[in-house]
Amino acid sequence: MALALVAALGAPMAAPAGAATSTASKLANCRVEMPSLEYASGHLTVATDNPVSSPWYLQNHPANGQGYEAGVVYAVASQLGIARHNVTWVVQPYASSYAAGKKPYDFDANEVTFAKSRLKDVGFSTSYYDLHQAIVALTGSPIVANHAPRQLRTYRYGGLAGTPGLAYITRYIHPRTKTTSYATMAALVAALKNGAIDALVIDTPTGKYMTTSQLVNANGSPFATVVGQFPSTGDHYSLVFRKGNPLIGCVDLALAALRANGTMASLTKRWLGAYTQVPTIAP
Repeated sequence: MALALVAALGAPMAAPAGAATSTASKLANCRVEMPSLEYASGHLTVATDNPVSSPWYLQNHPANGQGYEAGVVYAVASQLGIARHNVTWVVQPYASSYAAGKKPYDFDANEVTFAKSRLKDVGFSTSYYDLHQAIVALTGSPIVANHAPRQLRTYRYGGLAGTPGLAYITRYIHPRTKTTSYATMAALVAALKNGAIDALVIDTPTGKYMTTSQLVNANGSPFATVVGQFPSTGDHYSLVFRKGNPLIGCVDLALAALRANGTMASLTKRWLGAYTQVPTIAP
């Protein structure tokens, strides 16, 4: 199961020799052009939030290269001919990373979900992490053991307004009871705690965070669990750029090369085991 998920999250796929040659040639051109494309010539300036969390970054220190996102950034830099010591990190709060306007960096790496509605304000790279939606429920809930497709329709669900998780419930699960939308994460968590809903659907990384940090007792022990995750439907995290930034094309080439040479699969296996080991279930 884990191996199948690793493949879905970025395992290399065979590509025609001509395509690989074309990518390599275009990447070579990008390396020549990088000084004119960078925000600060000679440096790749990358933004993320403060604090940042595991497994995306470790020890709240992006420059140590530890964690999945840090690993992706340094791998992209290497593909573009940028030495590790020439990668500069700056702070950009998450909520403003996808806001319109000038950006004093090349791109932001902070688990930002691609959304067509945001394209009017910013530019996005291709996927560097494919999202799966997951079910979170209290440990004593019947859904923990009984979640065959027909059974899934019998539960009461909640989701966070405007998220792919909320949309997933309606589009794929088709519950018999109307799904409740919540404006804030706190309200969604409270609804699960007090029994207003039987389960919630949210992306797997957020679901794991909820069950280890929000849905815990006074001793820190979890009283909720990630029941399972669904196959990806195309939702993903992207690197975020100012709108129209010509660097996007070069970064997309770098990401394509990293998928083809197995680097993305290796980073997934090393850092995202907590997510790839969640069982896949059918809606």
